[in-house]
Amino acid sequence: MDSRTNIGRVRGLGSAKHGGEHWLKQRLTAIGNVLLTTWFVASLFMIPSFDQAALAQWLAQPLVAVPMILMIANIFVHARLGLQVLIEDYVHDDGLKFAAMALLNFYVIASAVFGIFVVAKLAFTGAPA
Repeated sequence: MDSRTNIGRVRGLGSAKHGGEHWLKQRLTAIGNVLLTTWFVASLFMIPSFDQAALAQWLAQPLVAVPMILMIANIFVHARLGLQVLIEDYVHDDGLKFAAMALLNFYVIASAVFGIFVVAKLAFTGAPA
């Protein structure tokens, strides 16, 4: 039994079969965001001071740098998934939709790479004295 309308059947309109996967990715990244930001806030409370040297030294620790990198990556993946839905739902011109998605992908990848680079630089070179 087909639940599509007659015109939808003629035009070939219907499910693209990717909605469930996208929904699951959004929910999994949301769970990751809750766990990682909870870790982040809790670990910030354990730092004695919030000056630049103390934060850099804290971030240079491997047990802090790895979850921080995971948090940065997870937040940007989650943001990309959410903004992709927004663009797909509200941008109707195909050319503009393509440009918006390309700009979104560029922004998300560049921002995540920059954040990961900063954390990795501190973790590999140590905190400045």
